[in-house]
Amino acid sequence: MAVARTRAIALVGLSGSVVEVEADLSSQLPAFVIIGLPDTALGEARERVRSAAGNAGCPLPARRLTVNLSPASLPKHGSAFDLAIALACLAAAGTVDAESVARFVHLGELGLDGRLRATHGILPAVLAAARAGHERVMVPSANATEARLVPGIEVVPVATLREAVERHGGDPGHEAARVGEPVDEPVEPAIPAGRGPEGDLADVIGGDEPIQALLIAAAGGHHLLLAGPPGAGKTMLASRLPGILPDLSPEAALEVASLRSLAGHPIGETLSVRPPFEAPHHTASAAAMVGGGSRGIRPGAAARASHGVLFLDEAPEFPASVLDALRQPLESGLISIHRANAVATFPARFQLVLAANPCPCGGGDSPDDGCACPPAAKRRYFARISGPLLDRVDLRLFVHRVTPSRLNMERDRAGDPGAAPVMTSEEARRLVARARSAAARRLAGTPWRTNAEMPGPWLRGDGGLHPGSVATRALDRSLERGGVTMRGYDRVLKVAWTIADLEGVERPNAEHVGRALAMRLGTAA
Repeated sequence: MAVARTRAIALVGLSGSVVEVEADLSSQLPAFVIIGLPDTALGEARERVRSAAGNAGCPLPARRLTVNLSPASLPKHGSAFDLAIALACLAAAGTVDAESVARFVHLGELGLDGRLRATHGILPAVLAAARAGHERVMVPSANATEARLVPGIEVVPVATLREAVERHGGDPGHEAARVGEPVDEPVEPAIPAGRGPEGDLADVIGGDEPIQALLIAAAGGHHLLLAGPPGAGKTMLASRLPGILPDLSPEAALEVASLRSLAGHPIGETLSVRPPFEAPHHTASAAAMVGGGSRGIRPGAAARASHGVLFLDEAPEFPASVLDALRQPLESGLISIHRANAVATFPARFQLVLAANPCPCGGGDSPDDGCACPPAAKRRYFARISGPLLDRVDLRLFVHRVTPSRLNMERDRAGDPGAAPVMTSEEARRLVARARSAAARRLAGTPWRTNAEMPGPWLRGDGGLHPGSVATRALDRSLERGGVTMRGYDRVLKVAWTIADLEGVERPNAEHVGRALAMRLGTAA
């Protein structure tokens, strides 16, 4: 057979497109040509495939081989096309069964000795194949566990090209029996996707106000700003937020795992249902935050935090361009990265937690802290977080330094059998789950599932919180005086709904709206 076909997957961002790999064998001068808009890494597949086939005992014929990757207008990058190209060429040469090869989607990079190496992005590629209606994929053995996370598709793992040839009915020569045997490679320990820092909410010392702020943020999916002196517990509070969020849905867990696979992070044997936690360093670039790359476009920290928490410690120390790159994803829930030949889109439905000191020296909340920063310096320091970004943050909390009197109060409370018990992460998670269930019932029939996702027109319409009503009177006055923007007005209403859901009432009242407004302005007592 002169022409043979199989399929591979071209990934652009998190979405994948099926690529038909055609191989034509003609009676011309020996050559190996790959067409169809390949990048440099894919163009180098000629040498990898030729050497791997020879070392696996099934050399390519000394004739002209033309490989076409269709559709030709779709950009293709990376080395995951190697296995598909090799088997299409061997099918064209009659070494393997062409009909068997055509029934599979093949993914994997070849070594020169014929072994198959683990490849990044196998999970989203297999998911794209399943969604396109394909039933069988052949992947490297090192990626088999990851590929089997996609339900409803047959995964055939192979360690070498020789095994792939035998699976498709070929008969490699006996002289190559030991060539291409799999070689043990160091494997990173699988870290469960979404596993945040260890710790319990009961460890937090500082009163009920920080606990309530975390509960409201978790129950409604709201963004949070924590300001306060060093050592006050801002990082501790942020690290406890993932622990009180509800488990991910199967669809969200698969999306989180796909993002980790695309970024080259190890994945466990099962899908983790815990929300992810990303905390990039303040020296991170805009590409590290939102994603990018000169060849394959990889997700950044904001995309990997989707369905979880993105924590920016020392937020004023981040470059302004990096912080402002988050403004559009916070509104749309998507990150679009534009390149000359492709546009990659990643999910970005995360909760943003910002932590900041009140001034360059750290400052404090008492006259004895010794802060010598003039008021203008404090304003300039905090102004590094732009107004448009702060306008998208729903809750603002000043975290006070823990004092000896507070420690004594906590000790006395722990020893008092009649005192209210300290809330643990497990108890808080149950409260959050109950509030989210109430919101889901209210939003049934809409595309939104959390209060933070509700649009302003719906809030002020079907949501029942109409401007001019008794419940919104204080908020209306703040809008008239310029205390909040129209975006801020809507976000206060969202927080008010979350407070009502946590308290188990049917509709927010004036007290709920007033508390939400105070928490937005950072004046909550």
